[in-house]
Order: sequence, then structure tokens, then C-alpha cells
Amino acid sequence: MKPRVQTLIIAVVVVVAVGIGKNLVAQAVVTGGVKAMTGLNLSIRSMDVGVLKSAVGIKGLRLHNPSGFSDRVMVDLPDIYVEYDLGAFVGGKVHLREVRLHLQEFTVVKNAQGRVNLDALKVVQESKGNPEEKQPPAKAPQLQIDVLQLKVGKVVFKDYSKGGAPSVQEFPLNLDEHYEHITNPQMLAGLIVSRALMHTTVAKLTGVDITALQSQVSAQMKQAAQMAAGAAKAATTQVSETAANLGGTAKEAAQDAATAGKAALGTAKESVKSTAESLKKVIPFGN
Repeated sequence: MKPRVQTLIIAVVVVVAVGIGKNLVAQAVVTGGVKAMTGLNLSIRSMDVGVLKSAVGIKGLRLHNPSGFSDRVMVDLPDIYVEYDLGAFVGGKVHLREVRLHLQEFTVVKNAQGRVNLDALKVVQESKGNPEEKQPPAKAPQLQIDVLQLKVGKVVFKDYSKGGAPSVQEFPLNLDEHYEHITNPQMLAGLIVSRALMHTTVAKLTGVDITALQSQVSAQMKQAAQMAAGAAKAATTQVSETAANLGGTAKEAAQDAATAGKAALGTAKESVKSTAESLKKVIPFGN
């Protein structure tokens, strides 16, 4: 076999091995992260981590119900796409530039004993403000999502509490929404749950108070938008101060940079406006 062919084969084997290794590591990270965020187990059919591109494709992610429920799956996410910041991962942070979540089906179950599977979610427990239900959180990496596209197909409610076959109600939603500045895992989980259940009668049927969860998420989104605007303003101020200490051509260049900074601030203001529009969706007024 020619040396060049051997080199090519070795290179292909190395790339494949690296890809498989990255997939296994990423799957372990996602599994552990979702467990820390929700308190529940999950399964993943397949995951593909780009070797040359910082992107992850996940197929067939399913969040499982806690013990005591005959239905195995609570949330069915057939397709997830993520673009991530590799440098942030090296520093121990999770910075995701873009996340596309396709939630096909969210199944809410009341079992024969009257327990509701939603109550097992950490974000629901925290929204109740019940100290007895608040456990020390599992350590999860810091999370920042720049852009989130959330699609929700339908919500299904199954009630086994009356005995026999369950009564089943379906709520087609077909939501397709856009959010920015997701700054922690519980904010992400709360947003998904509140948006999925807002336009259904599940809260009334189960006794789960999603109003508190919606209020919690809206407060977090406001804070994140304010922080983003503050960071942009601080950057503009710093550039302006630098420009004041420079002269001649350098000063002009710095002034140009300051102008760019002001443009960035304008972009941040637009982002805050976008967040405000998102808040109108989250806050349960007029729904």
C-alpha cells in the first residue's frame, strides 16, 4: 500500500475516532445537565457532534416520567440543534450561540393516586416556594443561550385517577417562538413548561399553579435583558473614555469605535425590545 494511501486511511480513522469520542462525551454532558436541570432521567437515540464545526445535532431525546407513572415519556423532543462556543466550554461554561428545540409532545399525567408528573420537575417545585420540596441543586455548568427557537407541537393530558382506562385530552399548539438571553438552566426549563401549558386547561385539571412559574420566568427575562443592555452601555462608555485620551488619527479611530459601540447599544436596545415582546407571551395577561 502506498504511503499516501496509508496516511489518508489513518487520517480518516483519526477523524472518525475523534467524532465518536466527542459524541460520547457530549451525550454524557447533555444527560448529566438535563438530570441536574429537571431531576429526571432521559434517553437519546443519537447525537452528532461536528468535528470541524461547533454544532451538535440530537435526535430522539425523551425525558422520562418519575417512578409511579405507567407512561414512560413526559417530553418527546425528536430534533434539537445547537451551535456552541468551544472556548467557553474549555473555561467550564456553557455558551450556546443558537438552540433550536422541537418539542413534539408534552404529556402531563395524573396517576391513579392523584399524583401529577409535573410536580417532579425541579422548576415546578421551586415555583411553589415550598421549602420542604427545595433540595440542594445538583451542580450544573453555567448556561448562556443567545438565541432560542422553541417549537411545541401539542400537549396531552392523561388522567388515571378515576380508575380504569385514562381519560385523554389533546391540545394542539403548533407554537414557533423566538427568545434571547437565556441565562440559566431553570430559566430555560421554566420557559418551556410555561409556554407549553399556557394555552391549555392542564393547570386547572391538575391543580398545578403555572401562574407562579410564568411570573418567575418573566422576572428572569427582564433581569437578563437589563444585564445585556447594561453590558453594552458599559462597553460604549469604556470606548468613549479611551477615545478621549487619544489624539490625531488614533483618536478618530477610537471615535469610530465609540460610534460602533453606540450602534451595539442600539442593537442591545432592540434586543431589550425583543425581550419585551417575548415577555408579553410569558406574562399571562389577556390569555
